[in-house]
Amino acid sequence: MTISQTTQARPTSRRLRPPRFTALQLLALGLFALYSLLPLWWVLVTISKDNGQLFSTFGLWFAAPGHLAENWHTLVTRDDGIFLRWLLNSVLYAGASAIGSMFVSAAAGYAFSAYDFRGKNALFALILATIMVPGTALVLPLFLMMQKLALLNTYWAVILPALVNPFGLYLMRLFWDAGFPRELMEAARIDGAGDWTIFRQLGLPLVRGGLVTVGLFAFVGAWNNFFLPLVVVNRSELFPLTLGLSIWNQTSSSSGQEPLYTVIVLGALVSILPLLLAFLTLGRYWQGGLATGAVKG
Repeated sequence: MTISQTTQARPTSRRLRPPRFTALQLLALGLFALYSLLPLWWVLVTISKDNGQLFSTFGLWFAAPGHLAENWHTLVTRDDGIFLRWLLNSVLYAGASAIGSMFVSAAAGYAFSAYDFRGKNALFALILATIMVPGTALVLPLFLMMQKLALLNTYWAVILPALVNPFGLYLMRLFWDAGFPRELMEAARIDGAGDWTIFRQLGLPLVRGGLVTVGLFAFVGAWNNFFLPLVVVNRSELFPLTLGLSIWNQTSSSSGQEPLYTVIVLGALVSILPLLLAFLTLGRYWQGGLATGAVKG
């Protein structure tokens, strides 16, 4: 029997055995799971109590009678139901920012990948350097710009700054370089296709993972944005959830009224549900996008 026959006679696949963890590893995993899930458990317990029970009962277990329905009614009816308006505002801000950031990042990444022009690398490095600038340092210039454009107290004052995403540009350029062959682009140009047709019909389907990754990052960033809306809008009907719940917490505590701690915690729980839904529905594209960016970078 030859060596090749011997190799062919061996089984080509082996059953994968489940990993065996030591007691120390299991303990570490258990502590990590406890650390991750304990805050969520506290939130679920807290939303079922009123303010008195919050401070008079054990913080990690339910109290009787429950007040979840009462807290929910207060949440959606207080101030003429403005919480639902804040929720819609957050969806608008995050959705528009994610879609706009995906398009701007994809178009800019396509330009940097498809064209060679003088100063391209220097310009790209300059754009990436802006990642190191804290977002709070840009709020005052953005405020002055929005004031000059007469966009203060409008939805655009929150949406427009979120469209520029240096990290999204970096990630999309990696995807264009890795997933869109130059040969395909040249063949399309020979057939008479313009840049817009190449970009939209040929390129975007090939960099879908990068688009979803950029969109998720932009969505989460816009959803959790607090400081910029605090500066550029002062009308309560334009507040996102993060700002609105914070204002509720401050006003209810300082005006002599009964604090809304459990109601605000319930609102915070509702505010994370769209993020969970986005990650559950688009998580496979997001993970693939990060992996591709890490390998090709």
